[in-house]
Amino acid sequence: MKADSKTADYPWWLKTLAAIGAVALVAGLITLFSSAGRRPGQLWSTHSAPVESAEFLASISGVTGGPLRSGGTAELLNNGDQFFPSMLEAFRGAQKSINFSAYIWETGQVSDQMLAVFVERARAGVEVRVLLDGMGGMKAPSMDELKAAGGKVVTFRPARFGKFTRFHKRNHRRAIVIDGTVAFTGGAAVADQWLGNAENEEQWRDTMVRVTGPLALTLQSAFADLWAFACGEMLEGPQFFPPAADASADRPGAMVHTGLASLPASDLHPLRLFLAQSFLSAQRRLYITTPYFVLDEEMRKVVAERARAGVDVRILLPDEHTDAKLIRLTSHHYFEDLLAAGVKIYEYQPTMMHSKCIVVDGKWSVVGSANMDIRSIELNVENALGILDEGFGRTMEATFEEDLKRSQQFHLEEWRKRGRWKKVKEWVASRLAEQY
Repeated sequence: MKADSKTADYPWWLKTLAAIGAVALVAGLITLFSSAGRRPGQLWSTHSAPVESAEFLASISGVTGGPLRSGGTAELLNNGDQFFPSMLEAFRGAQKSINFSAYIWETGQVSDQMLAVFVERARAGVEVRVLLDGMGGMKAPSMDELKAAGGKVVTFRPARFGKFTRFHKRNHRRAIVIDGTVAFTGGAAVADQWLGNAENEEQWRDTMVRVTGPLALTLQSAFADLWAFACGEMLEGPQFFPPAADASADRPGAMVHTGLASLPASDLHPLRLFLAQSFLSAQRRLYITTPYFVLDEEMRKVVAERARAGVDVRILLPDEHTDAKLIRLTSHHYFEDLLAAGVKIYEYQPTMMHSKCIVVDGKWSVVGSANMDIRSIELNVENALGILDEGFGRTMEATFEEDLKRSQQFHLEEWRKRGRWKKVKEWVASRLAEQY
């Protein structure tokens, strides 16, 4: 009997290859868009000590592998009107080295100003190193003048053969260090949307933190390991890691910090543990500002549990000015459960909110490059500082409260009344959460 199916005309080996391809495609889709087998089904702590306690500091340092350091200073800088002049002043004062890593570098006014200073300092004998990201630096201008002046420019995972399978794992770190003594981290990068004072839709709302002393050395480490990975050069010597001579380290109540430089190569996801432990230790207040809120289910449960335990949990996000509409829809998919647990949620109204700040009980602050999303926690290369200092914590809380004055709060009953079509769009967007 003659077979009716056209597939009977194909040789067995071709059918086998097609079957293997189909299996590979399904496996790839599961890997990219499913959380199956990726994380434990629950997060909890055997003892969530207050953030100011020695137990908390020892635990968070032990779990994440970052040493505890005392001394130094941290200053919160709001918007480009504050952080760009501070950064340029530090660059102009560099005597030995400038190391610069940020995700985005685009042509424009900010780029021109920074390159001019870098070229001038390189000609003066300062060692200038710029680490561009293969994706975020695609719009960067020519660096030939800086190279001719003696500066070094390296691209992290450029789009070329041998790199494509890891191209989606980007360098998102903000590690900007001058002479190993002054450094900056936070949400900003090199593009003109960070100019100004968030006075209109073109000027993003963002923060950077200027640190000195041991905190600067921690950020130097976050630059040095990526630089060595990208080009093979290992940074050593006092121009990068000056001997510790911080008198503030010995004073009572000195600032204490730990740092985390996360890598997507690790399935342990240390940034996830770092954030979860910070959340679990909140006793009174937990304030989170982030441009992208797509935490995994277990992390969202941790946040909701703290609210149910009576902690004042507040989350500040961008409104429709966001540069990532699908991520905002995904965040909305989670609102109802969080609001029902007692979490207070706000969206910043005037412009794009890009700050990445956490403050716990007004004492423990987390700043750096990481967003509250799965991509930052599990796929990107990120860095964060955890700072125990009541004065800095008060500044963080005061800034958060000022931002709330320009934000809209969501309420559970009103939120439940949103249209069915909006709920459908939120659900569809949330299916891609593993890649946001």
